[in-house]
Amino acid sequence: MTSTTSVVFEAATALGTIASLSFYLLGGVGLASFLSARRRKSGRSNLADGELPPVSILKPLRGVDPQIWESFCSHCEQDYPEFQIVFGVSDPNDPAIEVVRRLQAQYPQRQIELIACQRILGANIKVSNLVQMLPAARHEILLVSDSDIRVPEHYLRRVIAPLCDESVGLVTCLYRGIAGRSLGSQLEALGISMDFVPGVLSARVIERGIHFALGSTMVFRKSDLDALGGFEILVDYLADDYELGRGISAAGKRVELSDVAVETFLPAYSFRQFVDHQLRWARTIRDARRWGYLGLALTFSLPWSIALLLAARGALWAWALAAITLAARVGVGVATSFCVLHDGQALRNIVLLPMRDLIAPLVWAASFAGHQIHWRGDAFYLKDGRLTRIPPKSVGE
Repeated sequence: MTSTTSVVFEAATALGTIASLSFYLLGGVGLASFLSARRRKSGRSNLADGELPPVSILKPLRGVDPQIWESFCSHCEQDYPEFQIVFGVSDPNDPAIEVVRRLQAQYPQRQIELIACQRILGANIKVSNLVQMLPAARHEILLVSDSDIRVPEHYLRRVIAPLCDESVGLVTCLYRGIAGRSLGSQLEALGISMDFVPGVLSARVIERGIHFALGSTMVFRKSDLDALGGFEILVDYLADDYELGRGISAAGKRVELSDVAVETFLPAYSFRQFVDHQLRWARTIRDARRWGYLGLALTFSLPWSIALLLAARGALWAWALAAITLAARVGVGVATSFCVLHDGQALRNIVLLPMRDLIAPLVWAASFAGHQIHWRGDAFYLKDGRLTRIPPKSVGE
């Protein structure tokens, strides 16, 4: 390597490391901003029962997720004056049907309905089900959440309260992943707490608010959904939650990030399943937020720091910059895990962070190599955020 090339490489890796440090410092700003907003809003969710509107909770189902019974029960045990739960399945033999029947028997005082969604209206079966479930929703306020979400007893009160402000069009929630025993599951949960959630809080600062939604919770008015064109406009999108939040934000209403965090129970992913899942979401984000996704290349702190140390031949200044960068990366991730998510397992699994940080840029690079994804046992072609189902004999890129 010539001296000029060496200098260029050293400068490039230094800039990359500084960029990743800046990203995590921004994450710290995002964390502080969120915590400050949470303190200001403290107590505003303590509305009297008479001030709380009735809610229709929509739960599209496909198969049985880990801890699904406990997740369903947590919704039935809400401290909230009036709500109904509408489940929907497209397969008459889906094992989730039996779980809903048990739930109806366990909570006879609750309004729990099960809808058979017999039509396939698009590539996204979840949204196809939602279209067919919506007529059963009796109330103006709708809450859509993934089937594997478990919530605290005060959840409904806290996520509904912001909608008392007419300028708020949608409320969404951060979530922590509860890992299974497998390495893949633990890596997935660690990434949610240490990367995904700090990234959301950073976006909240950069974009001066949230302009998308997360599938863990989406609370909105039926009238606002109708104004967008209903669930029907989302039936071929993979990131239906992102698109719904983006649409409501574009219509001039605010998307609020709730102060309550929920839990999602992760399957016991094999390492290959973990990589496949990461690749699916990487390609989802690539299509939904192209420029932001390209910018992720500048957030990989560990690879940049290693490259810097090699380029600078272990110079003291390079060690100092790398140490500061990695300390910021770990510090912001851990602070977010504790202060926002109350996630103690992130610290227990912190030894896995270097492995995850070295895998992340490989997944990022691989995401540009194709458009095929695997989702709940099916293969799809993903282009501009839209799904096209691939016949089984045609699978393969």
